[in-house]
Amino acid sequence: MTTRPRPTPPRPDLVRAPAGPYGWLDARLLRDGWLARLGPDAAAVLAFLALAADRQGVSFYGRDRMAHALAVDRGRLDVAMRLLVAEGLVAFRPWRAGGADGVWQLLPVPAPPPRAPAPGPTPVGDLVRDLVRRRGS
Repeated sequence: MTTRPRPTPPRPDLVRAPAGPYGWLDARLLRDGWLARLGPDAAAVLAFLALAADRQGVSFYGRDRMAHALAVDRGRLDVAMRLLVAEGLVAFRPWRAGGADGVWQLLPVPAPPPRAPAPGPTPVGDLVRDLVRRRGS
């Protein structure tokens, strides 16, 4: 087996290097289908939280400030946040009971969600019945 050489970046003079605070996202979000499952709003909120997070994955941004930074209305942001919490990607602890703002924590990416089984082969008898029905109509 021959190993391919690693591709070089188009601009090797501009390779990024982490400096100061950094954002992090687990590649399994893409590989395991999480981004498609979440949709664009929740994926944007997740990216925002990753960029704002400290080394423990924690950030303290208020919902209004997040909505403004992402250019989405507060309702869409709230739906996205509920989805991220329900999917186990983000944990939330309000500053006070019932509060909307508080501490957001990125959680380890869970195992991929179960996929629906692929449909099996159609029995020949079903195909013949479908053909007979079509001819009869």
